[in-house]
Amino acid sequence: MVRKEFVAEEVVRIMTDLDRVRDVAIIAHVHHGKTTLTDSLLARAGIISKTVAGDALYTNYEAIEKERKMTIKSADISLAFNYKDKDFIINLIDTPGHVDFGGHVTRSMRAVDGVVLVVDPVEGIMPQTETVLRQALKEKAKPILFINKSDRLLTELRLTPDQTFQRLLELIKNVNNLITQFAPEEYAQKWRVSVEEGSVAIGSAAKKWAVSKRVMEKYKTTFKQIFELTEKGDEAKLQEVAPIDEAILSMCIEHLPSPREAQKYRIPLLWHGDLDSEDGKAMMATDASAKVNMIVFGIHYDQHSGEVAIARVFSGTVRKGTELSVSGRIERQKVQQLGLYMGPDRVPVESISAGNIVALVGLKDLSIGDTLSEDNIEPFEQIKHYSQPVVTKAIEAKDTRDTMKLISALRELSKEDQTILVNINQETGEHLVSGMGELHLEIIETKVKDDFKVPITTSPPIVVYRETIESEAKDIEGKAPNKHSRFYIDVKPLEPGVVKLIEEGTIKAGKPKGKAYLEDLVKAGMDRQEARGLEYIAGTNVLIDASHGVQYLNEVMELLAEGFEEAVNDGPLAREKVTGVKVLIKDATIHEDPVHRGPAQIIPAMRRPVFAGMLTAGVVLLEPKQKFTINIPQEYLSDIIGYLNSKRGQVIEIQQEGGAVTVIAKMPVAEVIKGFSNELRGLTMGRAIWYPEYAGFEKLPKELQDKVVKEIRQRKGQPPEPPKPQDFLD
Repeated sequence: MVRKEFVAEEVVRIMTDLDRVRDVAIIAHVHHGKTTLTDSLLARAGIISKTVAGDALYTNYEAIEKERKMTIKSADISLAFNYKDKDFIINLIDTPGHVDFGGHVTRSMRAVDGVVLVVDPVEGIMPQTETVLRQALKEKAKPILFINKSDRLLTELRLTPDQTFQRLLELIKNVNNLITQFAPEEYAQKWRVSVEEGSVAIGSAAKKWAVSKRVMEKYKTTFKQIFELTEKGDEAKLQEVAPIDEAILSMCIEHLPSPREAQKYRIPLLWHGDLDSEDGKAMMATDASAKVNMIVFGIHYDQHSGEVAIARVFSGTVRKGTELSVSGRIERQKVQQLGLYMGPDRVPVESISAGNIVALVGLKDLSIGDTLSEDNIEPFEQIKHYSQPVVTKAIEAKDTRDTMKLISALRELSKEDQTILVNINQETGEHLVSGMGELHLEIIETKVKDDFKVPITTSPPIVVYRETIESEAKDIEGKAPNKHSRFYIDVKPLEPGVVKLIEEGTIKAGKPKGKAYLEDLVKAGMDRQEARGLEYIAGTNVLIDASHGVQYLNEVMELLAEGFEEAVNDGPLAREKVTGVKVLIKDATIHEDPVHRGPAQIIPAMRRPVFAGMLTAGVVLLEPKQKFTINIPQEYLSDIIGYLNSKRGQVIEIQQEGGAVTVIAKMPVAEVIKGFSNELRGLTMGRAIWYPEYAGFEKLPKELQDKVVKEIRQRKGQPPEPPKPQDFLD
């Protein structure tokens, strides 16, 4: 323990020299070798033995990760290295590769300035490879490339050295095409990776060797020599002439930016406050002597310390006792303890300076994405997740006495992972938990049982749908229950361009500030006059004031927004969330006495006509889809095509290479959760490998809608027949 404290003190000292700090995430498709690679870096830093590196999978800290050999949550670790006789710190994040845990990748991108993209050259660029690289580039995190498992080209595919070389060059070209496509315009060419420039390494993390320009120069290694040693299987010699830690470490230090360099171009993207203010200038300069400004990108639950917030410090030096405001809230909170993650252990330290990553204890009621600041600054840009929860399970405590423990466990888990949605019904004791897929929900169940010690029962998976409208309804009247106030609304489909802006995070939920989104809305296709009247955004739906001179309307607008939000959170057809709906307040007569226009009167006067308007316009269900990339031997192609068609699948593309075939298909989640995995394995004698990714919501076929609506309503305890517009107009 004394040694750890000494190491931590040394790390903190080095962290104050920003030129010697790198904030880096390792990103990849699932099973392409991120955690295996991380092991070699940990061995170089002296945290684990070199002999176990590659097998230890050290940053898979949780038992469930070790058991499945899969990273489920991001692991943060600060590593000290000596490179060219100078001490460096790499604040490293090992991220998950499975699509169900993509939310951890999204959040980690906010904390880092650069990424090591790991790719398996046999599988090539897979769906999640593209997704994680796109997320990194969106946050202006610069990439370098490690081509892992490259020995497979020689030993498994039996390619010649020339063919292997061509395959590697083709892969680098494909990665560069993605960088050109997704990087900010000013970096589309600058950030392309290159063997000649030293931003690409090629090797095998499991065998602990890699070559890069620097390694080849230092150890006088050639590709010809590497190919010969690989074919011989001489791992000891490979490690000697091409040490993987040296290859990756030198790339991180020489090709990824320091916080001082990166924050100059990242802060204007991540923070929309005044860059000329004291705090703006401090963050642009990564000034450790200024006021503290941080963003929370992770929350871990510790049995002894409670919630531990993981934050990137953009300015100032945070210490024990530092008083901070949380995302604009009035009350301030004190940091009780701070630490560094050095492996699974959180080591206490006295201070952490700007440009680094810190663990904070003692701050209450935090959420991922919260801004922590001494000056109560404008919050950082919201962290936007790319996928949405599409599968739900009902979870109940086996013993009703454990219900409160279960609620507490689910709340903690949803704080750690914002892609988990928890809907708790206090009356029935039913808890609906929504996640990215079946594996995601399976992990949640395991954590509730193992980590929180709550025995539970679960329902079969349930699909999450959305409700929207196909046409419009005009002049719908909404009356307050006491009939003293009346509102007249139009309900219309929201322009697809505006829906896209909300989904991408350009337009944020809640009440907009002034006319902040006016030009964005007009460019996306909304009428300028309507855009001027934007009052509230809930989900991917908007409320617009299109009235003229209505007395007292401003005084009740907050309540109208609340009624609108209630309506779109619980649609009229199947009580599912609403998407893509625009509600315009055209006129109103409002009672002059505030006593007669309280919440009990105004909220239903908006909620009910929104329901009536949607039903009049024609409500349809949207179902979630997933895109599957399925790798199979050629002889199973016709069986797989027939099977996908029987499951309402849409085959998008078929690619063939030798005897292997890749089928890319779009599938309804409702069909996928009905034994898809077992049936696919059965059809191919267990030889199919597949990868899903989120593909959005699409209209449910008309012939299925009535049946699905009845099933959902009955499951939710509603009458099977949906209501009619008149039910909300009396």
